[in-house]
Amino acid sequence: MPLNDLSRADRSARPAPVASPAAVTEAELLDFARRTAADPEVLARLPLDPVERTWLRLKGPGGSEAWLIGWPPGAETGWHDHGGSRGAFATAVGELTEDSVAVPLPTAGWQRLELTADVDRTRRLPVGRGRAFGPYHVHQVVNASEEDHAVSVHVYYPPLPMMRRYSRSGRVLRLALVERPQEW
Repeated sequence: MPLNDLSRADRSARPAPVASPAAVTEAELLDFARRTAADPEVLARLPLDPVERTWLRLKGPGGSEAWLIGWPPGAETGWHDHGGSRGAFATAVGELTEDSVAVPLPTAGWQRLELTADVDRTRRLPVGRGRAFGPYHVHQVVNASEEDHAVSVHVYYPPLPMMRRYSRSGRVLRLALVERPQEW
């Protein structure tokens, strides 16, 4: 699908529902991710593949959406956001690296953005470490190990209405694809 079609679809998409005061907080999402990442019974349910990422959907707190994800050596997500949902993730096995853009980006109506040189952030997340993030957080997650699997727990509230995927070349970020829940 051409990028023009994607941006039209993205512009017409309704924003994620506004969370009510009783909504799950980022701190609660991170707490759930960490507790679940430390639960050997949950981790044992995830099959690992030597080449492809694997995942298992979990029930998150307060109507949130949660995933247990297996990362073979070298696996990565590519640059993406979570369609306006808040989220958190924690590493259960191995170590993950998160590269993120530390500025709010417009949510629709653009195809290409040039980022300034000072907005990139990199975090290493070994076992037990995690992080929470707000809506419209753009990042990629990588298992940089050449030998070892990693496993992590991810949780989002409200449940993901979409994911926007981006291509990145240097400081230029381009909208590449909009995915809806029925596509994953």
